[in-house]
Amino acid sequence: MGGVFTEEQEALVVKSWSVMKKNAGELGLKFFLKIFEIAPTAKKMFPFLRESDVPVEQNPKLKPHAMSVFMMTCESAAQLRKAGKVTVRESSLKKIGAVHFKYGVADEHFEVTRYALLETIKGTVPEMWSEEMKNAWGEAYDQLVAAIKSEMKPSN
Repeated sequence: MGGVFTEEQEALVVKSWSVMKKNAGELGLKFFLKIFEIAPTAKKMFPFLRESDVPVEQNPKLKPHAMSVFMMTCESAAQLRKAGKVTVRESSLKKIGAVHFKYGVADEHFEVTRYALLETIKGTVPEMWSEEMKNAWGEAYDQLVAAIKSEMKPSN
């Protein structure tokens, strides 16, 4: 899905991200708990949750993981226009694609994640939220997912 990510959309993403950034740990956790609330079976895809007896929100490995995914997603959105393509820090799209392939991530998981991301952002910056902002984050997310999907193959 190669939609166009405009300068206006970039401004909305950058503005909202600059507010959320300092609270990325809490927000990442909220984001993941929302995913699991909508799709409880998604928990089975995370080895560190499968092998644990504590409630999900108390799992010590969830918050750091959730934070890094949330940061990566938002940073990628904020950089999208400057970079001219999807970029991810501290990892490669190849690696992310291979992991998502390995754990059997499907289209509906990306859909749930998209919804959870938009809900998390909306709940965090309600005074900034608008149809335009929703579309800006949605477009950036769709481009990130398209880039990940293009690398979803077994790692050799």
